[in-house]
Amino acid sequence: MEGSPIPVLTVPTVPYEDQRPAGGGGLRRPTGLFEGQRNYLPNFIQSVLSSIDLRDRQGCTMVVGSDGRYFSRTATEIVVQMAAANGIGRLIIGQNGILSTPAVSCIIRKIKAAGGIILTASHCPGGPGGEFGVKFNVANGGPAPDVVSDKIYQISKTIEEYAICPDLRIDLSRLGRQEFDLENKFKPFRVEIVDPVDIYLNLLRTIFDFNAIKSLLTGPGQLKIRVDAMHGVMGPYVRKVLCDELGAPANSAINCVPLEDFGGQPPDPNLTYATTLLEAMKGGEYGFGAAFDADGDRYMILGRNGFFVSPSDSLAIIAANLSCIPYFRQMGVRGFGRSMPTSMALDRVAKSMKVPVYETPAGWRFFSNLMDSGRCSLCGEESFGTGSDHLREKDGLWAVLVWLSILAARKQSVEEIVRDHWAKFGRHYYCRFDYEGLEPKTTYYIMRDLEALVTDKSFVGQQFAVGNHVYSVAKTDCFEYVDPVDGTVTKKQGLRIIFSDASRLIFRLSSSSGMRATIRLYAESYERDPSGHDQEPQAVLSPLIAIALKISQIHERTGRRGPTVIT
Repeated sequence: MEGSPIPVLTVPTVPYEDQRPAGGGGLRRPTGLFEGQRNYLPNFIQSVLSSIDLRDRQGCTMVVGSDGRYFSRTATEIVVQMAAANGIGRLIIGQNGILSTPAVSCIIRKIKAAGGIILTASHCPGGPGGEFGVKFNVANGGPAPDVVSDKIYQISKTIEEYAICPDLRIDLSRLGRQEFDLENKFKPFRVEIVDPVDIYLNLLRTIFDFNAIKSLLTGPGQLKIRVDAMHGVMGPYVRKVLCDELGAPANSAINCVPLEDFGGQPPDPNLTYATTLLEAMKGGEYGFGAAFDADGDRYMILGRNGFFVSPSDSLAIIAANLSCIPYFRQMGVRGFGRSMPTSMALDRVAKSMKVPVYETPAGWRFFSNLMDSGRCSLCGEESFGTGSDHLREKDGLWAVLVWLSILAARKQSVEEIVRDHWAKFGRHYYCRFDYEGLEPKTTYYIMRDLEALVTDKSFVGQQFAVGNHVYSVAKTDCFEYVDPVDGTVTKKQGLRIIFSDASRLIFRLSSSSGMRATIRLYAESYERDPSGHDQEPQAVLSPLIAIALKISQIHERTGRRGPTVIT
């Protein structure tokens, strides 16, 4: 601290009407909007900070991190300047502004911080023409619940000014403490730049048997792995945990340098975008492959020859093998959670283990309540997210370490483990079809008309004949969730059509980017007979898809010939 105190300024502003956080996903918009619209970012940051009660805010500690995408450094400086001006006492920030979403959750819980701000747009593209986002995590380390997001939105609609210290400058590259005297503040404002991996790595050491994983990766007959950080935040984590700590060769890790545009590809760990990893795995040299999204909370698993493990299968297989993890042997298993669109493969495992399953809307914030109350040990979503009660976020690297632990304990290949699971529990064929970038008004009317159709009493009992298949509608609803902890009701979370053979069709509207909308169509069919476990999912599900397209008229009403992405 040198020189005179840094001035705190109050800057007049006018509100924007479109700053409603998309649930736990925060505010996600085109980067150009944050960068070019006057006060767009400061307005939202002020709304987030003002949502914290003044008594809790003054002198408190918060965590700040980013996935390293374009505009993150500028945004981090603004967050720091505004946090100081709003009475925050201390900020913990990852070196160079980098912190994965799981690491932010970990640090919040470890140091009992008031919350955290994460600068990420998850798996969306980066760069000037990409997307940017601001996410607020609360004191339990999890995404802001709806009541907090609603409060932020209400503040954003009436905001008239924001507080900032524009002359405050920090060095994000220098580890350690930096202190600043501010005008009219009795105590200095403190920033601590920390290694982005260390605190999170210490938590992982308490969960897993690192010796067992290291033996798998370095011992006789070692497993060769390939892990793709997709130029997001996970590069430093992959190198430090899998290579330095667990002994995987340095060339096991690819695309580990965080880039502002993620190398020009969406940092989305699926078969559409993680093509570099997929091609490497198809060669047969590697027995295990994984990829992560930009902020490290989503993951994909591949076996030798590119054998794909669907997210729903991965969740169910992890649940069935939790005894391989020391953490769960010690803590026990209290229950499972899955989002409603996620396949019901998890339910069959839960039934065999005699533990409850909680079916929630999409969004990790719903799992946080269940975990805080001790009801839930493991949760997952079909969108490549899995986690446990060690944090209040989905955790990609944790899921990869679970898989490596299972491989070490069972001494089987990825494909063998998956096929054994199908033989025991049956296979749930499952696909998600995304119609992205649609006009919000168009999607509203499609979903409105579809809801009127499928929730009409006459729809139940209808039969649909497609080729040799005849599907009879057993149940339909517009999914709503009653939180078993606090009784909160969340309505209109997707349209479900359940057939008499337990097949499902689900339609759900997603608008996480705010400017355009996405309709997601999910299809699921169950096959108990092992002789039917080698079929292509889309071939099995094609009759259901034909029904979905017929009743929704989505191609006719959007002018699309097919979905944007299939997972």
